[in-house]
Amino acid sequence: MDADPLTLLRTRTSAKWRSYPDDVLPMFVAETDFPLAEPIARALHAAIDRSDTGYIAPENGLGAAFSAFAEARWGWRVDPQQVASTTDVSVGIVETFRRAINPGDRVVITPPVYPPFFDLVPEGGGVIVEVPMLHPAGYGDARGDSGWALDLDGIERAFVAGARALLLCNPHNPLGHPQTVEDLIAVADLAAQYDVTVISDEVHAPLTHHDGTFIPFLSVSAEAAEHGVAVTSASKAWNLAGLKCAVMVTASERMRQLVAGMPEEVTTRTSQLGLVANIAAFTEGVPWLDDELAALESNRALLAELLDAQLPGARYEQPRASYLAWLDFRGLGWGDDPAQVALGRAKVALINGLDFGSPGRGFARLNFGCSPDVLAEAVSRLAAASTA
Repeated sequence: MDADPLTLLRTRTSAKWRSYPDDVLPMFVAETDFPLAEPIARALHAAIDRSDTGYIAPENGLGAAFSAFAEARWGWRVDPQQVASTTDVSVGIVETFRRAINPGDRVVITPPVYPPFFDLVPEGGGVIVEVPMLHPAGYGDARGDSGWALDLDGIERAFVAGARALLLCNPHNPLGHPQTVEDLIAVADLAAQYDVTVISDEVHAPLTHHDGTFIPFLSVSAEAAEHGVAVTSASKAWNLAGLKCAVMVTASERMRQLVAGMPEEVTTRTSQLGLVANIAAFTEGVPWLDDELAALESNRALLAELLDAQLPGARYEQPRASYLAWLDFRGLGWGDDPAQVALGRAKVALINGLDFGSPGRGFARLNFGCSPDVLAEAVSRLAAASTA
């Protein structure tokens, strides 16, 4: 799969291409540079041709489409009746908090983690408790197996102290780490023991690489089903964030009732065009997704080669999911916010690691969902900045 050329990309009006001047390479926000999947484009054009731009219907086929995709992709059997739609993953998270916790309850997050988590918890009424991810071997120059893991002891201590929910990221953003089945089972057991709700953000799951294994949280045990809600979408894998459609998935009557008790508008605000695009992605978009993953896996390896050759002071572990690289710039002496240095000296826009929490000091996140040429140019610029 080839990314669109920069001349075409710069005609896009999304955040990635309107946040910085044209002399900056935008490698920050989670948008890819690939052309829209043809089955999705075809479905959207057909909807426009029939002026099908009203409100979503109560029975719309999204649950069945996601269920079929989940079983084919992950062997996860989802009851279509336990799939509800909403505008996006963030809304699904916030509205689940509003039903699952009381205002002021503590909620565990596991930094370094997706920056909006720090806003979504208080928006949903919670107070953040940080239990950082562990890297037992020490973060180093590994180019193979990820050493990342959940701090299960720390999570349990937070539950003992009264935390009422855990906001899980699986696969983890920005680490590209699919949580292990052992960790997920342990989390489910703790949730059952302390009667805690687990919200699992699984939006990067379709982007799991061939050498990674995504395990849906709700699938690991009866305890996970009884205490969990999964929220996901086709938005990240097929680049559909602007179309506003996500799914909230449950696997028990208890949690189905929790989602069913949300205000009706949580569902009806789903975009009709987003619904059309998500159904097309889940039912017809798998060949395109597989081509995208091949390009991403090639890029993640290329990034390792480029860094080794040109910027060896920057350390990087290849992710097993998504198109996001968590880069350790501490060896370059670029300070707490290397993204600021990258932008100022190299005209490469990254995301500041501190946006992901205090463990991100000295790190930055880079999006490699682009052409190899753009990736090579970005590293070349960063390397030149390191000697400036």
